[in-house]
Amino acid sequence: MSKTIMNAFAKKLIAWHGVSGRSGLPWQGNRDPYAVWVSEIMLQQTQVATVLERYPRFMKRFPTVKKLAAVDIDEVLAEWAGLGYYSRARNLHACAKQVMQEFSGKFPSDPVLLEQLKGIGRSTAGAIAAFAFHERAPILDANVKRILARLFAVDGAIQDKAVNDRLWQLANDLLPNESKNIPVYTQALMDFGATWCTSRKPVCMGVEKKCPFAKDCQANLSDQVLALPQKAAKAKSPEFDCDMLLVRSGNFVLLQKRPSKAIWGGLWSLPESPWRPKTKTVPKPMGGTKALLSIILPEENSASLAKSLKGLKQGNQIKHIFTHRRLWIQIWELNSASAVEFSSSDLKWVHLSQLGRYGLPQPIKVLLLGLSLARDDGLKN
Repeated sequence: MSKTIMNAFAKKLIAWHGVSGRSGLPWQGNRDPYAVWVSEIMLQQTQVATVLERYPRFMKRFPTVKKLAAVDIDEVLAEWAGLGYYSRARNLHACAKQVMQEFSGKFPSDPVLLEQLKGIGRSTAGAIAAFAFHERAPILDANVKRILARLFAVDGAIQDKAVNDRLWQLANDLLPNESKNIPVYTQALMDFGATWCTSRKPVCMGVEKKCPFAKDCQANLSDQVLALPQKAAKAKSPEFDCDMLLVRSGNFVLLQKRPSKAIWGGLWSLPESPWRPKTKTVPKPMGGTKALLSIILPEENSASLAKSLKGLKQGNQIKHIFTHRRLWIQIWELNSASAVEFSSSDLKWVHLSQLGRYGLPQPIKVLLLGLSLARDDGLKN
C-alpha cells in the first residue's frame, strides 16, 4: 500500500470536491441527525433525482423523529409509495420509535450505538455519525467499495467477507485526521463514486476530465478499471405467476393488507393467490369464481363474499420486475352487490377517492388509477 496515496487521498479528494462535487442537495450541510438519517435511508436504493422530489415531501410530513414515531405505519407506507424496498419505510418507523423509547428522542453520536438501531447498518451509522456529529467514522457503500477496489486493485468478489473486511480497513485508514474535515470528506467520497468513478463510464475512460488519482489508481495503471470491483455471478431471476382479485362494489374496491415480512410487506394490495413458477400457458379461470376465491381468501371470507359476486372477467396481465425475481400478475375482475363485512382486519373496502391514504404497490397503484371512477387526486396526494 502506497504511503503517498494514503497520506494524500483525503486532501486530494476534498480539493476535488471543492471544484467538482455536488452542491445544493437539500440534505447537504444538515447536522440534524434525523434529517441525515432519512436522506441516507432514502438514497440507499433510490435514484438521486427521485429523492430530490420525495425527500422534501417526506420531511414536511414528518419533520421530526417524534412526529414519525407517533403516526400509524400506514401513513408512512402511503408516503413511501413508489420508492420501493418498503422494508426501509417499516424500519424507519420502527427506528423512530426506538429512538424515542431508548434514547429520549435523540440519536446517539456513537456509530456503534447507531448501528444497533433498526434498519441502520455499519455504513449508514458511519454516515450519520460523520455528517451530524463530525465523528471519524468510515462509510462503505457501493460507491466507496468501487473507489477503493480500483484504487488499491483489491481482488476477489466484494461479497466475500475477507474482501469486505479489507475494504473496511482501507476506508478507516484513509479518514482525515481532523474531525472538522469529516463531513466534506464523506460527502466527497459519495459524490466521487456517484459522478466520476462510476461503474460503467468512469472519467478515466474518457478524455474530457482528468481523474485526480489517475497516477495512483492501481486499476487504471494496470488497465483493470472496468474489471474492478469483482462481483459474484448473478443467477437468472426466477419468474412467477399469481392471480389477483379486483373486486368492486360501486365506488369501493376490496384491498388486503400484506404480511409485514412478505414482499410489499405492510402495504395494501389486491387479494392475491400464492405465487407459483411461471408457465407458458395462457391463464384461465381456475374452476370459476368459487374456486378462485378459495385459493386467494380464507374460507370464512370467501364464502360470505361469493354469495354477492357476479361477472367474473379476465382482466389485464401485469409484469412486474423486482430486483431478484419477476412476477406475472393475472387480474380477475368481479363486482359485488354489496360491501360484505369480513372477520379479518386485513380485508377492507376502500373508496376510490381515498386510495391516496394507503400505501399501495406501484403496479397496483397504476392499475387503480386506470379505473374509470378513480379520481386522480385520490392517488396522487
